[in-house]
Amino acid sequence: MNTSELLVIALILDAVIGDPNWLWNRAPHPVVVMGKIISWLDQAYNTGPDRKRKGVLALLALIAIAGCTGWILALAGPVVEVVLTVILLAHRGLLDHITAVAKGLHISEAEGRKQVARIVGRDTKDMDASQIARATIESAAENLSDGVVAPAFWFLIGGLPGLLIYKITNTADSMIGYRNDTYRDFGWASARFDDLLNLVPARLTAALIALMHGQHCSWQQIRRDAKLHRSPNAGWPEAAMALSLDVALSGPRSYDGKPETFPWVNAPGRTALGVGDIHQTCTALWKSWAALLALLQVFIVLHALSV
Repeated sequence: MNTSELLVIALILDAVIGDPNWLWNRAPHPVVVMGKIISWLDQAYNTGPDRKRKGVLALLALIAIAGCTGWILALAGPVVEVVLTVILLAHRGLLDHITAVAKGLHISEAEGRKQVARIVGRDTKDMDASQIARATIESAAENLSDGVVAPAFWFLIGGLPGLLIYKITNTADSMIGYRNDTYRDFGWASARFDDLLNLVPARLTAALIALMHGQHCSWQQIRRDAKLHRSPNAGWPEAAMALSLDVALSGPRSYDGKPETFPWVNAPGRTALGVGDIHQTCTALWKSWAALLALLQVFIVLHALSV
């Protein structure tokens, strides 16, 4: 079986069964293992002078560990490749988290805030229903790229080594890729390499969302709004999702008690959001997943014709 066929199987299995929590109650999740390695490097080397150089060397070590591990595990055969890919994809998990927020918000704003706090890093204690829904939609769009399309893309390009390199880089970015005094230098290489690895997947995610919502002729607007985002990549799926749902995303919010005024993405869109918009987002996630699956089927056919 070629990589495209293995990826199709993994995407379907992930969508059907998701992440087996019963297993991770008994064994460490691969991302948890990655996190422990990153944490050890952080504690051991994020100190003293030349932190940027040490951060580069730490990233190279992570890439070597992930790449070699992926190469060794791939030797075990396609079953192992599929199982690990299912574990490292997050479509079903993303949907479960998004649905939990919708269910919580349906009960009360307080329950909605409790659920959304599990998936976003901004302050949630004073959020109203619209802000809860907006944060959920933004998280869904960004994680569709980071948790589904990007892992699938790098598995397609580089097999298990490519997938593991992506996941450990993305994990490092989430742990040490901050622009604060602690990580500005040490986490610089991980953050920039994560930006590079997400460059194509973020735009591919935007294209999948736009295509499945009849917005393929609005690429110029998506590109324009994507540039308003503080991230060079996250703005793409967010802009596509905002346009497809006719909602305004981003905008004002608070981090650690500090208000931030970000520009609106798709400013003409609706700002009064609710549970229905979260449900529409879930539908958009499924449509984009189906489009990715269809694209892989094209690759499979082309591969068969070329043999």
